Amino acid sequence: MPLRFTLRQLEYFVAVGEAGSIALASEKVHVSSPSISTAIAQLEAEFGLALFVRKHAQGLALTQAGRQLMDQARHVLREADALNRLTGEITGCVQGPLAVGCLLTFAQIVLPALRRGFETRHPEVRVRQSELNQQQIFEALRSGALDVALTYDLGLPDDLRFFPLATLPPYALFPDGHPLADRSSVLVGDLRDHPMVLLDLPLSADYFLSFFRAAGIRPVIAERTRDIAVMHSLVGNGFGYSIANFRPPNDLSPDGRKLRFVPLLGKVRPMVMGLLTAEGAESVLTVRSFMDHCRGVVAQGGMPGISPAGPEAAS
Repeated sequence: MPLRFTLRQLEYFVAVGEAGSIALASEKVHVSSPSISTAIAQLEAEFGLALFVRKHAQGLALTQAGRQLMDQARHVLREADALNRLTGEITGCVQGPLAVGCLLTFAQIVLPALRRGFETRHPEVRVRQSELNQQQIFEALRSGALDVALTYDLGLPDDLRFFPLATLPPYALFPDGHPLADRSSVLVGDLRDHPMVLLDLPLSADYFLSFFRAAGIRPVIAERTRDIAVMHSLVGNGFGYSIANFRPPNDLSPDGRKLRFVPLLGKVRPMVMGLLTAEGAESVLTVRSFMDHCRGVVAQGGMPGISPAGPEAAS
């Protein structure tokens, strides 16, 4: 007798297996916990197997049978995605799943609007977004967990392809009233004796600190944080200046403090924001359509404070 289950049930099963809890899986796939619980119960009844061990206050753990079935479920879902994409290529219809990653330093400003515009234009696409640091983006693209990512040209490996979108020069961020806040621009040497709040993310921190190494200066690092919003609030509350390449639409920290963004000049390489993919991913219609959408938004000035990348960025 043939098995009776749906791809949606398999998707929920894999989500729970990866997350280790129904609540976390619910957040990931944007479906209520009872719906996921029902799907899991239906699969277990259909297979005649226990897929999870329920651990009190510790979530769920896959049984041995569950681990084996999840590997096959992943394979089935990948094949179904490939079938959807092939159908889209043949018919010219942009459809199916799209896994988009974004560097967490600017995801909150860039990704939701880009995603909304793309999904409105292509309602048959199901976008799943992830906010990651640079190293996590590399790993997710290589493993196939992401189709495409928005990020900076930081430490890019040779096995991934980068498509520039916009050039972003660095700014020094100061709290209102800082001695350097009213300058039209500052040099790295001007920051020498002032406390710094370092955005301490993989590759990003080394990029910021490279400015000081090039100038033969040791910065006075007073605070470190891996969260861009916390960095803004630390600066806004006078714990030090910081450096960033992305200027948000308003000059307020999350707690409402005034921030001053002053261009940082001298031997400071600008960042290039762009799209990163695995080799050949742009040949997939859904991925290519999303990339074209991003280029169009930037070209039309649809990202606040961002100008299209110049010719030098594409070289």
